[in-house]
Amino acid sequence: MTDDTTTTHATAIDPQDLAERQRAARALMLRPLLTAHGPDADDLRLVRRHQGELTKMFAEGLGYRLQVDPTSARLYKAGLGADPTRPLRRRSGAPFTPRAYAFLCLTVAALTRARSQLLVDELVQQVRSAAVDAGMEVDLDGVADRRSLHAALLVLVGHGVLRERDGDLEHWVDQRTQSLLDVRRDLLGQLVSAPLSAARSPGEVLEQAALPSAVGGARRETRRRLLESPLLTLEELPEEHAEWWRRNRNRERDWYDSRFGLQLELRAEGAVLVDPDDGFTDESFPGADKTRQLALLVLERLADTVASGGGGDDRAWRAIPSTTALDQSLEVHRTWIDRLRRDQREDPDGAVRDALEVLVRFGLVRRDGAQLLVHAAATRYAPQVTLAEASTTGERSLFDDTGDAGDEE
Repeated sequence: MTDDTTTTHATAIDPQDLAERQRAARALMLRPLLTAHGPDADDLRLVRRHQGELTKMFAEGLGYRLQVDPTSARLYKAGLGADPTRPLRRRSGAPFTPRAYAFLCLTVAALTRARSQLLVDELVQQVRSAAVDAGMEVDLDGVADRRSLHAALLVLVGHGVLRERDGDLEHWVDQRTQSLLDVRRDLLGQLVSAPLSAARSPGEVLEQAALPSAVGGARRETRRRLLESPLLTLEELPEEHAEWWRRNRNRERDWYDSRFGLQLELRAEGAVLVDPDDGFTDESFPGADKTRQLALLVLERLADTVASGGGGDDRAWRAIPSTTALDQSLEVHRTWIDRLRRDQREDPDGAVRDALEVLVRFGLVRRDGAQLLVHAAATRYAPQVTLAEASTTGERSLFDDTGDAGDEE
């Protein structure tokens, strides 16, 4: 069988078919469970139309399994293991707490033995029973646990596993409103992406889900990294994966472009994957949020500092003393204070702390003892950055990037 890294496209490809496959592949990466009801319906039709090509592409190129049914499509992705940067979120935007995750697991367990249609109070009783079986103490008469359970229910509604037929689930926490829920058992069975029978801890579940294929391990895992997180830092790869990347990186451009419509930029520190349409992302940066906008302004200052410091090597991370980074961040806050929210104006330290947390979560800065490390990709958001010395390899460095700010995948 020909390695798909070297496959050429000598035969003519219908542009419409290509665009449809790319759209379907992107949809599956962004939403691995597509259903026939709601906003996924059009994408599901494309997945069904190109099922054969997509199944082969995901299996050979990424080691992912695609299951397509008449009313759903499920892409079983391996994920990136213990990655804390992409939690489930409540509607408020707050990340799930461990308690909320526990209630999500209890609810899934309860639904496996529940009727296909039930009242929300019946489901609550089933969750209590599942908690007893798991040896977990819950207080669903208390508002804290009710909120955690409510967040779990809304996630399952969002995935189509639960559907509110009648009632007012939105106000169930505070007003104890009643709702009649339909349970999609066919979707419920597709939620978990790793076998649970052999796992004895959450960590083992993550390890099994992220296990690379024995065949094409370096190729598949490296591609997964770039598709799930747009930065590939060469110095952070295992040596065998880094060696594979050095040999094949130029040929990889065509793979990302033809399968997903993404552009691969090769840099001295590794690579960055860019979507020209700014749509292949689960979270945009900076967006309209004032904290993220402050984070962007802080990042510009930090990127300018590390880039103007020179250092003609290929290191992806460059350091600033934490005290210097904090002083510069507070200076940015003072400069833009009139554009910030009232709470940010009244609490500069808190506002800067939240802004830096955003940058940590997006992988653009990293704390390291008394230093703050800034990734070379930070300069993609800093159009006025001072250019650093040329890389010793002769390639452009991400620290040399003076392009306009924009969303990353």
